[in-house]
Amino acid sequence: MKPEDLLRHPLPTQTPKLTLGCPILDRFLGGGIPCDTITEIFAESGTGKTQLSLQLLLAAQLPISRGGLSASSLYLHSEFPFPSRRLHQLSFYRPHLPQNPLDRIFVEPLHSTDHLLDVLPRLDFLVPKLNIKLIVIDSIAALFRGEYENTPLELKRRSGVFFKISSKLKFLAREFGLAVVLTNQVVDVMGSSNNLRIGNSMSLCSSGRTVCAALGLSWANCVNMRLFMWREEEKVGMSEEERLGEGDGSFQRLQTRRFIRVVFAPHLPDSSCEFVIRREGILGVS
Repeated sequence: MKPEDLLRHPLPTQTPKLTLGCPILDRFLGGGIPCDTITEIFAESGTGKTQLSLQLLLAAQLPISRGGLSASSLYLHSEFPFPSRRLHQLSFYRPHLPQNPLDRIFVEPLHSTDHLLDVLPRLDFLVPKLNIKLIVIDSIAALFRGEYENTPLELKRRSGVFFKISSKLKFLAREFGLAVVLTNQVVDVMGSSNNLRIGNSMSLCSSGRTVCAALGLSWANCVNMRLFMWREEEKVGMSEEERLGEGDGSFQRLQTRRFIRVVFAPHLPDSSCEFVIRREGILGVS
């Protein structure tokens, strides 16, 4: 294509995006989670990646005018049990959802990578039939836990499974214009990490630990966009009432702060945003 061809042929329309249910987080991500691609969210346990996934399941049902996809969603979970109570609680704080929003979220437990490879081909039929525009897998790392030994042959076989899963998910995303969101876990980085690069990013810190995304560089090449959620503990001053409650004369207490970072994305710079977890969901801090 020549430069003058761009003047005769308009550029393709902008990729639809799914709101996160918070204007601050939407601005941070350039409008939300993009369709037609695979977005990975990785974090240590208890940081909020599953809660954000549940929030997206509900957001997908919102009308397009409110940042949703006017569609159903599919939640494939390998972490048990399924957090149905939290999903039900989140639905109460979203007045613009259709009636009976939980009926539009289809849930399937996953037990192994073979199980996932068995489910994926069936989605060619189920996605258009059920009007699914969001697929969430929570978590991808749990499926590979303990299935492969740390030998060259086994790691090669594991990489082959990575590419089978990601190529099918990318096909579904492009073919049906849906968003794919995967959660991943972290592993500790041992030894010096000053110059270590893992998955297009410097190694990262969470709760005072140096970590990186699980599954290694082969898997990093399978996703289009990677988000990292982490938490930090900091000491803050205590009010007189809080000090009396402690009863030990302390003047400081630990406060947990949470952040989300764009590790890599084709349309976003490396940046971060603070967030909090409330009863109504995950909200960005301006």
